[in-house]
Amino acid sequence: MGQLLSVGRVAELTGVTVRALRYYDGIGLVRPGARTGAGYRAYAPADIERLRAVLAYRRLGFGLREIGELVDAPDADAVARLRRLRELLGERRDRTAAMVRAVDAELEARGRGVRTRQADPFGAQLYERIGADYVADARRTEPRIAEQVWAALGDARTVLNVGAGTGSYEPPDREVTAVEPSAVMRALRPAGAARCVAATAEQLPFPDNSFDAAMAFSTVHHWRDPLAGLRELRRVARRVVVFTHDATDAAWRHRFWLSRDYLPEVAGLVTGRPPVDALARALGARIEPVLIPWDCADGFFEAHWRRPEAYLDPRVRRAVSVWTRVGPAAELRAVTALRDDLASGRWTARNPEITTLHSAELGLRLLVA
Repeated sequence: MGQLLSVGRVAELTGVTVRALRYYDGIGLVRPGARTGAGYRAYAPADIERLRAVLAYRRLGFGLREIGELVDAPDADAVARLRRLRELLGERRDRTAAMVRAVDAELEARGRGVRTRQADPFGAQLYERIGADYVADARRTEPRIAEQVWAALGDARTVLNVGAGTGSYEPPDREVTAVEPSAVMRALRPAGAARCVAATAEQLPFPDNSFDAAMAFSTVHHWRDPLAGLRELRRVARRVVVFTHDATDAAWRHRFWLSRDYLPEVAGLVTGRPPVDALARALGARIEPVLIPWDCADGFFEAHWRRPEAYLDPRVRRAVSVWTRVGPAAELRAVTALRDDLASGRWTARNPEITTLHSAELGLRLLVA
């Protein structure tokens, strides 16, 4: 088996703190292969090699989630691993380029004497978005859901899209104005997208009744004060359409197998959030259920309900804020358990009815006022 090293000795040899080594052990990233007679961690040569690989990837700037995927592929040959590394480096390059464009845009605006409505445009909100490693091409307009949203807009010709992100679900046949507080997200909007204003939902820089309709798609849960934001939408538009989900309903958390069986931390993310009926009352809106097709083109949290293997893909997870918010330990645990259950057939045995469904009702709602 070779010489075993104590956690303290490994820390000395690698420059990693004992606390970090214990954390890596706790999340399953680098686990010591043995224990001493007294029950202390003992690292074998293979464990040290794995730790060195982890540290090398850390120096390249990868997060722990990505590193786990790189080192947890024992059957992958060197060429396959290099290709995966190149793919991850390309994604990091693209994200960095988007951030550079965002910073350049802010510098240009400030050079013209224009200030955003945010007190600190490079503060917590911006870094939260950067840290989420948002993958724009994983979030696309799902035509069947878009049809329901656009029908709810009625005959509105001018539309305000609040919390617009990269522009999904903006109707192509209407005059759209977008609102997005994140400079990085604004930089990721494609060429030819609607004009985008830097502002928050709670303080929209428009006069009363400026638009025929205002829409907000899968964004209310990011707002600091959802009810205030909805009142602002009602103020600036004659019609309001909001896509959200009834996440405060306990039945929702048990209905979706991912949050029920693998990621119970989701329940803590919605604590204190106004329930969907409170949002509807604030708008004076009716509530419409939104079904998710089995082959949904969009990549929101529930979208892959019939394609569980999709959640093993880090690009899918990086496009959804839930994974960042639950933290790396919960994410690694959930992905590992799901991978094991898919390989063993336990997931299929636990969810036999899912493979026969063409659409699912998982608590998504459209509020129309």
